Amino acid sequence: MMTALLAVPLIGAAGMAVDVNYAFEQKEMLMKAADAAAVGALAEKSAGVAAALAMTSDGAVDVADADAKTLFLAQVPEEMRDRILSTNISILRTGNEMTSQLNFEARVPTSFMNIFGKDSVTVSGSATASYQTNAFVDFYMLLDNTPSMGLAATQAGITLMEKNTGDDPCAFACHATADADQNTYLIAKNLGVKMRIDVVREATQALTHDATEYMRVTNQYRMAVYTFGATADTAGLTEIIAMNSDMAKVRTATDAVDLMTTKKNNYLANQLTDFNAALTSMKTKIGTGGAGYSSTDRQKVLFFVSDGVADYQTTNCTRSMPEKQPTRCQEPLQPSYCKAIKDKGVKIAVLYTTYLDLPDDSWWKNWIKPFSSQIPTNMEACASPGYYFEVSPSEGITEAMQALFRKVISAPRLTG
Repeated sequence: MMTALLAVPLIGAAGMAVDVNYAFEQKEMLMKAADAAAVGALAEKSAGVAAALAMTSDGAVDVADADAKTLFLAQVPEEMRDRILSTNISILRTGNEMTSQLNFEARVPTSFMNIFGKDSVTVSGSATASYQTNAFVDFYMLLDNTPSMGLAATQAGITLMEKNTGDDPCAFACHATADADQNTYLIAKNLGVKMRIDVVREATQALTHDATEYMRVTNQYRMAVYTFGATADTAGLTEIIAMNSDMAKVRTATDAVDLMTTKKNNYLANQLTDFNAALTSMKTKIGTGGAGYSSTDRQKVLFFVSDGVADYQTTNCTRSMPEKQPTRCQEPLQPSYCKAIKDKGVKIAVLYTTYLDLPDDSWWKNWIKPFSSQIPTNMEACASPGYYFEVSPSEGITEAMQALFRKVISAPRLTG
């Protein structure tokens, strides 16, 4: 008799455990759907992110709300959709951050708890996610096209140039327009040797493809390109194309980037690489960087590509020079000129194209080698933290520039 009396509550308790476990499983399934919806609504290519970037002020992102609800229901099995009692979604943009919160409540039917008159249990949950939108960014490309960038881009190219430049082997492609015998630029072209300036030009053009691919709204990324001048007689900061959001135009204009020409070897004592003057001019052109939250408040990034060795006329040089050329200065880049730009809220991304050792070159041994270890150190000091990359001959300049570009725009991160 006692056993019979106890059987009903015991079976009910066991059944209740089964129902509760089933309700828990259903809640877990709904939570996964809610997590996916909260994150998916803020996906990089979602309509919600595009709408947030187009907003001129903070507030709710209604397009993303609709996306989140659609995503949530798509993740829920069809037989469960009718059991959802409510779905509340809130997606807000504050500055360059979007946050989403999805709350749900659903009815889960019971089997054994019917014994106690309860045919369902209610489950609820909440999922959140956050996302930093890609900023609006202006890229100022400062490309070193001075004679030293005529160095062959690889060690194999250097060896080939030295074998084909007569009794005085030269690894540099000297674009000497007034003396055919000195125009090793033509030798490089005939041999098919790529110079560093060739690779830098191609890499810059590749970035225009990246900018197009990663752009989420019109005018999000813009680019301007500068060099150190087309000729020795016109040396100085030279605009190849002004700030432009049309990446096809930027790509076409960049075709004009080539090695600076000189009339002959040692023309103007080769004092053609004045980093200090170029960076001072760039500071004026760039102005003050913004937060990047909108098209009228843009982040600004100076993308500086160089081998890091200055060669210019000054009496204020960090290195001693020959008595016959007391005002010629060859020295590593001076980071103080970069700091003046960074102090105005501008990021600097630096790609250092390694100044390769030239043990058979007497000038390199006497005047460059003594400070060669300082070149990469100063180039890294020029860059904003985390935005420095050195490219050795075995690495690709294009890949390095793309890695830097993507790092600049990769601030967005999903968390949930």
